Amino acid sequence: MALCWVYWVAGLSSIQTRATPADRRKSYSLCKSCRLKTITSVALGLHMHRDNRKALHMRSLLPEEQPYVERAGIQYSARPYTSLLTVPNGEQFGNWTWPEMCPDKFFAVGFMVRVESEQYGLDDTALNGIRLICAKDEDRSFLYTIESHTGFFGDWSDPQYCPRGVLTSFQLRVEPHQGLFSDDTAANNVRFRCSSNPTLAGAGLDYGEYSLWSQDCGDGGICGIETKMEEYQYGLDDSSLNDVRFHCCAKFQQ
Repeated sequence: MALCWVYWVAGLSSIQTRATPADRRKSYSLCKSCRLKTITSVALGLHMHRDNRKALHMRSLLPEEQPYVERAGIQYSARPYTSLLTVPNGEQFGNWTWPEMCPDKFFAVGFMVRVESEQYGLDDTALNGIRLICAKDEDRSFLYTIESHTGFFGDWSDPQYCPRGVLTSFQLRVEPHQGLFSDDTAANNVRFRCSSNPTLAGAGLDYGEYSLWSQDCGDGGICGIETKMEEYQYGLDDSSLNDVRFHCCAKFQQ
C-alpha cells in the first residue's frame, strides 16, 4: 500500500493516506485504495506529535503523588455485585472470558486502554484491552488494577482518572462486521462517565460508532470487568476485543 506524507513548509500539518475499512482486505498483496486524513497540530508554535500531546494531557490527570499500585487479578472475583452494565453494539466473535473485581470497598476511579495503532493495509485490531484502576473513597495513594483478558496486540495508554468520584457508566465504539474478505477490528474505543459528571475517552481508533450510554450504576460505581475476546487467529483476521461488560457494586455501609 502506498503511504504518502506531504509536509507543509512550517511543519505544522501533514497529510497521510489511510485505507478505508472496506479496502482493508485479507489479500494484502492487492493494491488498496486510500483516503486522506489531515492531522494539524499547533502548540506554542511547535509541531508536537499526537502521542506527546496525549501523554501531557494524561499526566495532568494523575494523582499528585505517585500511588502504590497492585494487580488484583481474580483473587476478589467472588465480591458480590448489584448489576451488570452492557451496551447493544458489541460484536459477535470470541467468547466471554473471566471476571475480575476490585477488592471490597474499592471502586474504579480511572482506566487505561491497550490499543494497536493503525496498521495501514495490514490486519488491524484497534482496542485490545481495558484496565480499570480501583481506589477506596478518595484515597488515591493505594490502588488496585483489574482487566480480564487484554488481547494480544498494542500498547497501554497513560491512565485517566475521575477528578472526583468513581466510574458509573460507559460507551463502546465498535466497527460492525465487515464481511468475509474484509478486515474486522470490532471494539475501537471506550468512554466512561464519572459520578462527578466528567466524561473520559480512551486513546483508541476511530472505526465504527459509539453505542448509546449504558445504564448507570446508581448508588455505587463500577467495581468489575469481563471481556469478550476473539482468540489469536494465527495469521488470519484478528479482531481481539469484541465486547465488554462492567459490574456495579453498591456503596459499602458506613
